[in-house]
Amino acid sequence: MSGWQAHLKLDYARAAERTVAKFEHEGPLRVLQSLYPEGDAVCHNVLVHPPSGLVGGDLLDIRLNLGANTHALLTTPGATRFYRSEQGLATQQVKAHVGEGARLEWLPLEIIAYNGCHGLNHAVFDLAPSAEMMAWDITALGLPNANLPFERGHLQQHMEVSGVWLERGLLDAQDARLMDGPLGLAKHRCMATLVFACGADLPRERRDLALALARELTEVAPAGLVAGVTSPHPRVVVLRTLSPLVEPAQTLLRAIWAAWRRGLWAMGDKPPRIWAM
Repeated sequence: MSGWQAHLKLDYARAAERTVAKFEHEGPLRVLQSLYPEGDAVCHNVLVHPPSGLVGGDLLDIRLNLGANTHALLTTPGATRFYRSEQGLATQQVKAHVGEGARLEWLPLEIIAYNGCHGLNHAVFDLAPSAEMMAWDITALGLPNANLPFERGHLQQHMEVSGVWLERGLLDAQDARLMDGPLGLAKHRCMATLVFACGADLPRERRDLALALARELTEVAPAGLVAGVTSPHPRVVVLRTLSPLVEPAQTLLRAIWAAWRRGLWAMGDKPPRIWAM
């Protein structure tokens, strides 16, 4: 296969009171040093892809394994860019296993689909019965403010909690009903999903709390942003948003992430420092 082939495997284990990360990599995909801004229990990692974008034939393959009672928060320093491709599919795939009593926070910055791209964004999360996670996906279709619209090309989306919930779709830039129709994106060019998921059914009171916290914040979301939160399965709470640009959607997701952290995990809500850079 032509193109950059990048593989990163991260294994998290509990060493006394600390979550410790060990990693292996091939190709242009790295993890910066482990950080502990919240104390030893939560390991923060920033994933770095030096080429900064993908074209046809490129692959980013990320494998995460969280051992029992670990807690990992992963983010990125910038957007993942799917550039115009003459031929072939550009792929980012994430496969995560979250062990007993473990918590995962998968919080990368946005994906940008450039005009003429052919991309696949594929993420699968497998949760042990007592595991929990928060994960989001933020997708920008073109760069409207830079006069770089998404007018041709495809982006395939796949986000899954194994055996419980699956959201999958094909964003075709030339599908006018999808891109501009009232039952599609309604001319919005940013779509985002935030998921709270458990490996076993959530008690009704926790599920209701997750819904209430999210709805309280969506009710005061800025004009032009459309958002809704549901619980399609007893193990999953899902927030979806449409927005003209990335920033309003990103702000809302970060606020709900912080509220869920406080309300569902009794944790602090200070965001990773790299988000402010």
